[in-house]
Amino acid sequence: MAEVAGAVEIDELLLERIEAGEERPAEDILLLLISHFDMQDQEAVQLWESAGYDGEVPEQIQPKDLPLNQKSIVMLLAVDVRTMYTDGVEVEATPAGLTLTFTQHSEKNQSSPVAKLGMSTEQAQEVLKALYHNLEINKLQSEPKALPSAPDCPHGEHLHEEG
Repeated sequence: MAEVAGAVEIDELLLERIEAGEERPAEDILLLLISHFDMQDQEAVQLWESAGYDGEVPEQIQPKDLPLNQKSIVMLLAVDVRTMYTDGVEVEATPAGLTLTFTQHSEKNQSSPVAKLGMSTEQAQEVLKALYHNLEINKLQSEPKALPSAPDCPHGEHLHEEG
C-alpha cells in the first residue's frame, strides 16, 4: 500500500478508502493508478466506468490497436512556478539518480518539506555544473572593484584623492 500510495503521490489512508470502495478517486488519481498497475485498455475502461465516471473515456485509456511492445503512458505534472525559499536539503542517491527534498525549519525547530525533485545522475551533474558556474559569476560580480593604481601617471594621486 505504501509503495502504491507513494507512486501516485496520495495518502495511504486515502488509498485504503479507495480500495475498500469507501471513497471515489479523483479522475487524475484513477488515471495514475491505471498507469501504475499497467492495466490493459479494456480493463482500464471497465474500471473507469465502474468508478462511476460516465461520459467520454479519457484518451489515455481508450482501447487502441497498439503493437504489444508499446505502452500508453500517463504522466501528470504539477507545475508550480512560485519561488520557494528553503534553509535545508536532504539528498537521497540511488543507482537511478537523486532525489532532493528541500526543507524549511519552523519555529519549533522542525523541518518540513517544501519541494521534492528527482533527477537522473547525468542531470544532477549538469545541475551541479550550472550551480557552480552561477555561484562563480555571482562571486565575481559581488567583489568590490578598486581603481588600478598608476604610479607612473602624473594624475594617479589626484584620482585616488577624489575617488
